[in-house]
Amino acid sequence: MSPVLTVAAELVRRGHEVVVYTGSRFEEHALAIGARFQALPPEADLDDREFDKLYPVRATLPPGPAQLAFDFENVFVGHLPAQVRGLRALLAEFPADVIIGELGFLSIPVLYLSTPPEQRPTLVTLGTIPVLLPRQDTAAVDAGTEPAPDEQADSGDAAQHAEVPDIFVQLQKFTEATFESLGATLPDPLFQAPLQRTDHYLQLTVPGFEFPRDNLPANFRFVGMLPPAPGRDHVEPAWWPELSAGRPVVVVTQGTVANVDLNELVIPTLRALADLDVLVVAATAREDGPDLVRQALPEVPDNVRLAGFVPFDRLLPHADVLVTNGGYGGVQTALYHEVPLVVAGASEDKPEVADRVEWTGTGVNLRTGNPEVADLRTAVQTVLGDPAYRSRVEVLAKEIGQYQPFDAIAEIVDGAAGR
Repeated sequence: MSPVLTVAAELVRRGHEVVVYTGSRFEEHALAIGARFQALPPEADLDDREFDKLYPVRATLPPGPAQLAFDFENVFVGHLPAQVRGLRALLAEFPADVIIGELGFLSIPVLYLSTPPEQRPTLVTLGTIPVLLPRQDTAAVDAGTEPAPDEQADSGDAAQHAEVPDIFVQLQKFTEATFESLGATLPDPLFQAPLQRTDHYLQLTVPGFEFPRDNLPANFRFVGMLPPAPGRDHVEPAWWPELSAGRPVVVVTQGTVANVDLNELVIPTLRALADLDVLVVAATAREDGPDLVRQALPEVPDNVRLAGFVPFDRLLPHADVLVTNGGYGGVQTALYHEVPLVVAGASEDKPEVADRVEWTGTGVNLRTGNPEVADLRTAVQTVLGDPAYRSRVEVLAKEIGQYQPFDAIAEIVDGAAGR
């Protein structure tokens, strides 16, 4: 939701009339940016913070194909009929010129496949995860850690080249049946449909962070990363001046999605760095995060500072390393602020993100979602001690600075309004 709300706020600022259509928990945020709000129909109006209560079995599934298939069957595809019904009702009342959504908003490919272009709004999809098309080229590339020729088929695109798990085969059949019930025939693999079936697919990164490909569709465009949302209301804690005291600053986070169990990455990182001459900020991204850390570590190391929600646009300019489980937005923000990375993630798209961090030479990929304390310590020391990582980050940050994503989006909106 963060990219969508960021784009909505900018379009409102430019004078467009915007309706935010999503879960009701974001109503206050949408109204605060000057947009109108329309909640999803009740049966599709889920609060992502309550997933474990709504779907207790989900917590028993391991990260990876099983959990991903569960999410799509029960949420992204399972609630698609209600989502589409609500969207069509909204369009009858608010005949929009453009629909902008992130790639999990599958109503966009449904509309694309079921309605002629002249009878629907222009459809824009924001690419908020790595590109998941299989690579068909093996062109040599100039990057920090280019895969060796015999590794290229597996690096970054392992999910595309491996045998498709049976659970995804069943998910594909379920998705095709759901699309058919909505008047749309799905000709693509589910995970490629958001990219293939939209008028404009805007990847929120720069070419330098993505594997080179020769099979990108004509609707695809790199637009750079959205500027980090300013944390205007953040009250700086008492320890904030320590960020500028001279010690290297290491920030560790599990993001806003996979942060249920802080023992996966946050706690091991605090243990790994406890006796190093660094300042460690645990950005838990949850109100009870500091208390959970104290429960897991009765004696919090002296060099650790605990935080719940802390805006990265304020924190990362002080950071020397970001230890993360590989959320796409957080990694892009780190690159924007020229911060090298240590990545350890296993759920959602995180292994794909970690592969790109390794390939670009902007950080260390630990290739697991549950890293050992010793490996974390070594990885952080490696990144802090080798200036090549920051040099590669600076190159990507310079490339990011050459893009104006808001202008690219506004150009599409203005063109659609005048068609």
